[in-house]
Amino acid sequence: MNSSPPTTAPAASEASTTVALLTLGCARNDVDSEELAARLEAGGFRLVDDPEDAETVVVNTCGFVEAAKKDSVDTLLEASELKGAGTTKSVVAVGCMAERYGQELAASLPEADAVLSFDDYPDIAGRLRGILAGETHQAHVPQDRRSLLPITPVDRASPRPLSVPGHAQSAPDLPKGLAPASGPRAVRRRLGTGPMAPLKLASGCDRRCSFCAIPSFRGSFVSRRPIDVLEEARWLSSHGVREVFLVSENSTSYGKDLGDLRLLETLLPQLAAVDGIELVRVSYLQPAELRPGLIETIAATPAVADYFDLSFQHASAGVLRRMRRFGDPERFLELLEQIRAAAPRAGVRSNVIVGFPGETEADVNTLCGFLGAARLDAIGVFGYSDEDGTEAVGLAGHLGEDEIRDRVGHVSRLAEELTAQRAEERIGERVDVLLESVDGDSGEGRAHLQGPEVDGSTTVTLLPEGGGVGDIVPALVVATAGVDLVATAEGP
Repeated sequence: MNSSPPTTAPAASEASTTVALLTLGCARNDVDSEELAARLEAGGFRLVDDPEDAETVVVNTCGFVEAAKKDSVDTLLEASELKGAGTTKSVVAVGCMAERYGQELAASLPEADAVLSFDDYPDIAGRLRGILAGETHQAHVPQDRRSLLPITPVDRASPRPLSVPGHAQSAPDLPKGLAPASGPRAVRRRLGTGPMAPLKLASGCDRRCSFCAIPSFRGSFVSRRPIDVLEEARWLSSHGVREVFLVSENSTSYGKDLGDLRLLETLLPQLAAVDGIELVRVSYLQPAELRPGLIETIAATPAVADYFDLSFQHASAGVLRRMRRFGDPERFLELLEQIRAAAPRAGVRSNVIVGFPGETEADVNTLCGFLGAARLDAIGVFGYSDEDGTEAVGLAGHLGEDEIRDRVGHVSRLAEELTAQRAEERIGERVDVLLESVDGDSGEGRAHLQGPEVDGSTTVTLLPEGGGVGDIVPALVVATAGVDLVATAEGP
């Protein structure tokens, strides 16, 4: 664990400084922003929601694909327009894009007053105070963060010479309300109030998928200790959280650096037993690493959602080999059969990449055939784009942008049709719905088969009197609207 203490709060004579955090990208970035929020508040900053009210705007960027990088740049530019017009004095980039490009981003985007690395997080308050005082921050030279940790996973458990966002543990004097009263104290401050919160299980990845740059800037795979995960779950429960959403780059690898590859099978029931936590959901499972024991644990533990977020990426064996991944339609369908044998009502989602170098029309047909047979509840379709420093950039057979766009459109339309059909199959099923909003005798939330933000939602009618946000309501599915479900509340 990164045991660097939080920045010491400023003396009483120093004025409180306002800061706004804008977060882009995935749930892992949401966790990182809440670490930054805790460190900033401990360092004397006052958090505000509106960037126009902030002296410093911190943009937690995403560096995953081209569209996400563009969103990050646009957000930084929009924030920079506030400077000189009111309260805002500085705009700072952090997060994956900042880590990945460092000096290059700083040089190409002078509108940002600083570009900070993950290694700046432990003293983020000090960094921002220096920038506000007019100090020039020298952006870091990007490096492959995998090289900063031992090659052998079990050797990574010892103290590490780098900051791993979302893994920090605080000094004993972290202000009240920002961490548990005892035990390992997570550096975290909630930025939302909903009944669901992401909880970081691990960071980094040891896989070498030819299209993915994430391991180079997120680093090698590092698990959080079970005690840290459990203590943070207890803290989240004390702040009104009812569902914890376990996030990582690869949840099926959890524990391998702690000497126990089956550690997740042990941890899930412990998390499900945390007082106040009524649902535990696991994200990002690698099909090639998904063990029968983990499937059984997810299926057999009542408070763990029967939800399988499987990273198929494609179905053609040839494309998958070029991606440096494993599988084919037959093996993937066998895996889905195993899951549904253990959990017949399981929700299953996946993402696929279309237009990978060398992909043929026959490969696309193979993918479409697999999707038709797989009966997935949610499918994300992405068009391939070159990512700096990845092996796929140098592969032969790159397709034109128009061809990729056409293939994405074709597969997306099919995915939309198939997932709508799958939702219709749910009519007549009984589901438990975590309510996220309530209006009179109806509410909206998510059933066990629906992950946060990307998998659709469930509208529940005829709610019992007194039903509120955070309740888990048993309901009967009576209709659908695309991937969304409509259900009527039933008695417990």
